[in-house]
Amino acid sequence: MRDFIPQIEPWIDEEERIQLNRVIDSTYVTENELTKEFEQKIKDLTGAKYAITITNGTAALYCCLKSMGIGPGDEVIVPNMTFVATSNAVIMAGATPVFCEVQKDTFCIDPVQIKKLINNKTKAIIPVHLYGQSADMDPILSLAKKHSISVIEDAAQGVGVKYKDKHVGTLGDCGILSFYGNKIITCGEGGVILTDSEEIKKQCYRLKNHGRDRKGIFKHDYIGYNFSFTEMQAAIGIAQLNKLDKIILKKKHIQELYYKELLPVKEYFVPAHISSYSTPVFWFTSYMAYKKQQLQAFLYKKGIQTRDFFYPLHMQPCYSEMNIKGDFSISEKIHESGISLPSSYNLSTEEQYKIIDSIKEFYDGQ
Repeated sequence: MRDFIPQIEPWIDEEERIQLNRVIDSTYVTENELTKEFEQKIKDLTGAKYAITITNGTAALYCCLKSMGIGPGDEVIVPNMTFVATSNAVIMAGATPVFCEVQKDTFCIDPVQIKKLINNKTKAIIPVHLYGQSADMDPILSLAKKHSISVIEDAAQGVGVKYKDKHVGTLGDCGILSFYGNKIITCGEGGVILTDSEEIKKQCYRLKNHGRDRKGIFKHDYIGYNFSFTEMQAAIGIAQLNKLDKIILKKKHIQELYYKELLPVKEYFVPAHISSYSTPVFWFTSYMAYKKQQLQAFLYKKGIQTRDFFYPLHMQPCYSEMNIKGDFSISEKIHESGISLPSSYNLSTEEQYKIIDSIKEFYDGQ
């Protein structure tokens, strides 16, 4: 057993080395055959018509927004409980993020609260599929259709996750996946844009490729930037996708063991709710914990790392000068109590029982 159990880490082994050797043997290092192979595998996984690889998930969100002409003077509704990249991409595009309260059980954006925020400046909604389960998309899509606004899905944490029978990121106008080092699968860094719209695909590709429709030419008809992917990222991504079924299964087993063995402390340690419309992938196994900070300190002394939930956007110091209005007490309570346990593929059963027993020990006598 390891002396220190990390909250999350990627599963990297000989499979990644084999795929990286393909890059070395080819000598092509930027967006060549392995990138095309990776994109095809993503399309096969998600059912999306188009998959455009990109530097990272934040750049992917930015390109989605700009491909729809969203910019200064426009508002985009984002959940108050999400990683800051969701709202920063809106700011990067020149638009204004409007923070929306989340549901207390799923932690995802609340469609009832979205309805209250829509006005004539609203151009898009960005639902985030948080902590491995789906936001409730049907009412969100219905609202968007009624008000003629776009839906851009932030499925950065959603590889393999489905809403009813559709992979997240494919229900709105477009969506994004992330392959950062701590995600369900990783490329080290990287993202992908998913869409069935040929026009959005063209616009996003131009934005990531210096305003060109293809590489190798030096006449630029549009303004664009350099958000290129690499063959090294693609190689790692291919290896990771080959492991995805095993990763999903192991994470499910980890979640089931936590839920089963921690039942005796359910009064103090409440598991995250899983909605019936979501087929989750347990990126993390998360709980609402009584005396969370004391528990975290207790576990850390035993060599067990945990993770807080995301800091609510309305409380972020970087947004302190924004005129933020609304009641975000649900987000505040979720952040105050939310904790994610070690959930990596590499977590051994022995290590998991150490975590379980330590949590029980902490709550004994409470």
